[in-house]
Amino acid sequence: MRMKTISLVLLASAALLISLSRIAQADDYVLGPDSQPRDVPHGTVTQSTIVSQKAFPGVVHRCWVYVPAQYDGKTPAAVMVFQDGGGFADPKGQFRVPVVFDNLIAAKQMPVTIAIMIDPGTLPAVDPKTQNPRIERSFEYDSPTDRYATFLIDEVLPEVAKSYKLTDDPNLRAICGNSSGGVCAFTAAWERPDAFRRVLSNIGSFTDLRGANRYPDLIRKYEPQPLRIFLQTGTNDLNVFGGSWYAANLDIAASLKWAGYDYQLVVGTEGHNGKHGGAIFPDALRWLWRDWQKPLATPWAHPGNSIADILLPDEPWQQVGGNYKLTAGATTDEHGNLYFTDVANNQIYKVDLDGNAKLWASNTDGADGIRVGPGNKLYACQSHANRIAAFDLSNAKVTIVADGIDHPNDLAVNHEGGIYVTESGKKQLWYIAPNGQKKIVDKGIEFPNGIGFTPDQGQLIVDDMRGVNAYLFDVEPDGSLTHKQPFYTMQMGAMDHDSGADGLCVDTQGRVYVVTRMGVQVMDQHGRVMAIIGKPRGVSLTNVMFAGKDFDQMYITGSGKVFRRKTAAHGFNGFAPPVKAPPDKLG
Repeated sequence: MRMKTISLVLLASAALLISLSRIAQADDYVLGPDSQPRDVPHGTVTQSTIVSQKAFPGVVHRCWVYVPAQYDGKTPAAVMVFQDGGGFADPKGQFRVPVVFDNLIAAKQMPVTIAIMIDPGTLPAVDPKTQNPRIERSFEYDSPTDRYATFLIDEVLPEVAKSYKLTDDPNLRAICGNSSGGVCAFTAAWERPDAFRRVLSNIGSFTDLRGANRYPDLIRKYEPQPLRIFLQTGTNDLNVFGGSWYAANLDIAASLKWAGYDYQLVVGTEGHNGKHGGAIFPDALRWLWRDWQKPLATPWAHPGNSIADILLPDEPWQQVGGNYKLTAGATTDEHGNLYFTDVANNQIYKVDLDGNAKLWASNTDGADGIRVGPGNKLYACQSHANRIAAFDLSNAKVTIVADGIDHPNDLAVNHEGGIYVTESGKKQLWYIAPNGQKKIVDKGIEFPNGIGFTPDQGQLIVDDMRGVNAYLFDVEPDGSLTHKQPFYTMQMGAMDHDSGADGLCVDTQGRVYVVTRMGVQVMDQHGRVMAIIGKPRGVSLTNVMFAGKDFDQMYITGSGKVFRRKTAAHGFNGFAPPVKAPPDKLG
């Protein structure tokens, strides 16, 4: 048999490449000397059972823990988790984790590492005589969500840590699997890079079994993460209803290359088995663990990557102010100060250019969506009073603009003082003219929520929280809306029932930013998602806004918190004179 090795980005050691190439030229995939027992210190393997209490309630998992002889009980050990653990724990199997770890740790080619090898779970039948147990493997492994990673982090690792000192450094945590276990390994690191950063996937199922075929797209759109990924696949791998395993791995590799990741893809001629992966397992581990003393770097987007046009390297989210009850609306004034609402506490806060948050207005009648408009006014949806009010920016004095709008959600104000309001519960939009006259201008969006103008203010954008689209309207001189289209199509998580779209804003390039369950989705002038900006873990987003002196500080609100980060993009505000955005580079 023959195979070809594809050497990709950031391979630090030529020796590893040579070693992998030698395997590639072999007539057959045989286990090498590193997979054979040697006269080196031998670790121990113990077996136990873990019953999930949270992530997979009642589901039983068999688990094997390998502890190297060099573990002293004082220094926290590196950790490597293996899915389908029984096959990896077998000292006479295709991978032979205990044997290979003994040899590589003794040779100091990987750190002192405890291996946690865990089988997929089984839920016992209520009546075993008449019922089959539930087999959880596909649900646990193929689901592109954080559920399995959470199971490892919150249940498995703490259980093993009762007996052994485990590192909490994600740089020293790896995860591996074959087939569905391989895509599971990638998912765990992708969802939780704060816990796992080194991935080894053999014959990974990056296909449409439960939505993992979306990863090539997401790798290109999300900002890069500090991960190192080794992929093995075969030209004769599966080609079934879910897709082609071989083609899917090539697609993953192409996206990793495009996004600048530290990865390697090794292609063989085997089918859906561990023969090839087992033969190169020691070399894959050496590549994965090389220079483990140094933290993995976060690759930065190349100039052709949309993320590079929007974000800046080394500018993560930073929390602003303290913890509030329900942060929602966000807007900025002409000086770049940010204002946000704490709806549940009937308050509006002001964040100055230095990021200092202070209470600005109290007793706001449930102010939710807010926007600064012309005339030094901050307009607010007063959800408790069913009206739109205007706060004077100089003294926070309130005047009533329009009433009779049931629980107004969000609003947009143009440079002439025309106001558009989403009345979400009644599936309709209102227009309030500068003279105070109001009228309904659209009905039928399932849950109209975030709202804003294109930079030329000739078109209005309204997103649908319970759908997947944001709608685009032409704005007529009398305030009426025409030519309604579900123009912007957002993305949803594999198990989400809607986008969860909430607040939105635009930048000077005509890009639209919408907060969703997946993060801040950025859409180009043609309505396509071009980038997704990740959100702080555990935060349900409610709004996004550019503020700061040059409107290059992106703020987000949600879960009672406010965050910001400096960006390459600059926001556009409705109170400013209309401008014509430059043509989209992508065409």
